[in-house]
Amino acid sequence: MDLCIVGAGPRGLSVLERLCAHERKNPRWDRVTVHVADPSPPGSGRVWRPTQSRHLLMNTVASQVTVFTDASVQTEGPLEEGPSLHQWARALGAGALNTGPHLAHDEETLAEARALGPDTYPTRALYGHYLMWVFRQVIAEAPAHVTVRVHPARAVALSEETAAGPHAAQSVLLEDGTRLTGLSAVVLAQGHVPARPTGTEQRLAAFAARHGLTYLAPANPADTDLTCVAPGEKVLLRGLGLNFFDYTALFTQGRGGTFTRTGGRLVYHPSGREPRLYAGSRRGVPYQARGENEKGAHGRYFPRLLTARHAQALRAPGGRPRPVRFTADLWPLIAREVESVYYETLLTARGHTPDQVAEFAGQYLHTPPGPPQEHLLDVFAVPVAERWDWSLVSRPYGERTFGDLDAFRTWLRAHLDDDVRQARLGNVSGPRKAALDILRDLRNEIRLAVDHAGLDAASHRDELDGWYTPLNAYLSIGPPASRIEEMAALIDAGVLEVTGPGMRVEADPHAPDGPRFTHTSDIPGVHVHATTLIESRLPEIDLRRTADPLMNQLLHTGQCRPHRVPGADGQDYETGGLAVSARPYHLVDAAGTAHPRRFAYGVPTESVHWVTAAGIRPGVGSVTLEDSDAIAAAALALPEPARAAAPPATTLAAPDTATGPAPARKAS
Repeated sequence: MDLCIVGAGPRGLSVLERLCAHERKNPRWDRVTVHVADPSPPGSGRVWRPTQSRHLLMNTVASQVTVFTDASVQTEGPLEEGPSLHQWARALGAGALNTGPHLAHDEETLAEARALGPDTYPTRALYGHYLMWVFRQVIAEAPAHVTVRVHPARAVALSEETAAGPHAAQSVLLEDGTRLTGLSAVVLAQGHVPARPTGTEQRLAAFAARHGLTYLAPANPADTDLTCVAPGEKVLLRGLGLNFFDYTALFTQGRGGTFTRTGGRLVYHPSGREPRLYAGSRRGVPYQARGENEKGAHGRYFPRLLTARHAQALRAPGGRPRPVRFTADLWPLIAREVESVYYETLLTARGHTPDQVAEFAGQYLHTPPGPPQEHLLDVFAVPVAERWDWSLVSRPYGERTFGDLDAFRTWLRAHLDDDVRQARLGNVSGPRKAALDILRDLRNEIRLAVDHAGLDAASHRDELDGWYTPLNAYLSIGPPASRIEEMAALIDAGVLEVTGPGMRVEADPHAPDGPRFTHTSDIPGVHVHATTLIESRLPEIDLRRTADPLMNQLLHTGQCRPHRVPGADGQDYETGGLAVSARPYHLVDAAGTAHPRRFAYGVPTESVHWVTAAGIRPGVGSVTLEDSDAIAAAALALPEPARAAAPPATTLAAPDTATGPAPARKAS
């Protein structure tokens, strides 16, 4: 059997590991050759490559990152445990790993590994080293009849070799001209792929080109050349999410600036090479800091209302499937789960006994909102000022207005300090962060309800995509508290100015100093003219605008299509996600037919699946691991394909990237 995995990042790596695990435990074939195609380093892929700046951090602690299965994962294949990122780093730092000559690590990497604690946020580069080590371990321990061949090239086309349709062998064309033929299955695991600019982005780029300005479209900051930005230059950063923190790190620490702690307060010392940064967004405040981890590697909250059973039952009441409305069917349960944890943690901190807290929770979870809930809070003496308020949680300045930028800056600095203080209380002991961390723990249950067109089209578009997903990102997938503290120090140092909510940017050919990007906001008096505009966010996942050559070829030849969510009114919602079937995620063509020999999962399928960028976490039943196992099992179970009459082309791999015998024996 011959297979091809397109994409050698964490998801492609996971499929490879699962293929080897299946063939080790219950071999189906005399010979298996797995081709892995990716121009970036195998294991890490492009996003996690070890050569990127060490100023870029993960937003997950080291003990909660893995690639390996464990007893919490429900798989058809065998469970084969391995080290988490933290466990690997400890072994690496202690000199207990046999990394081999190809994975020698520099002293900076070893120093980080030695210092890494279970609740430390690692650099992305260190995670890349871990992934590359796992890749080589998987190859080294592969069954004798399994060969892995790495092709450091981009896949640009996928086709069938004969007219036998889905029974035909598959063929993958690589950018370097290599054609992989006779394939029984192809797995698309590309992760983030490039996108063509929107109309607005094209206009801004054209304006910049005409007038000698700089416009950086949405992208991974690690892939962006910032040398064109001069020291002292005015730079607009549009967006205050995770990419914003990456750009500020690259423009400050990445240019020689340093942080020190003076009297308990973080102070930034400029190098003099920083640009002058102005940042804003629609909300006007950065993503909230993650609470310090108190849950260990495997701890999570188990829902009491939005259980897996309830989520599944929502989709088929009385045995008849029906669309779910997010705000009517899911949000009330999510909100009450979050609120109950907030109050339970608050009451515990105030000295209530476990029995009293349990009594409160039992009542609160089943008390209707409004006066009945308020009465219950009165009974338990929860002050009005400390009661949970979703409007303030989502918009922390509430209905407050600011007369000028100084007033907003004063409020924002206090808000940032409070966010850090709340984060330091922890995600179990701190009421606010314990509550918000529940949003992260509820992802699997939400997926059960919304994935694969679980919602009505209008609800998916307006309530999930348009409202809850950005709210969830703001509240639960923010940066470490250290990043918020650094942001505050940059404001104090005069390097960064946050310009408030309602950010607006115009291409202004008539600015006082010549053509500029002109920025205003809802704060009176904000009027910034800048020579550089950076979209500090990733590009939207949209198959219809893909710049990936393989995705583009599949789309324009009708071999794939965007995912559509049916509407109760007959109006479908076409998303930008890559359409796939239910698990094991066969690729769906333009006619709506699932291809039995083609699989796809991960980031390009966003909207078919919800929050696909989440990483693999140990001990919590990782959906990604269950997905990759299902794909591996389905691929290995396929019958031999119908092959073309001509002999397949020979493809060679470097000796250090292949293992096992050459593909000589015919598969049984």
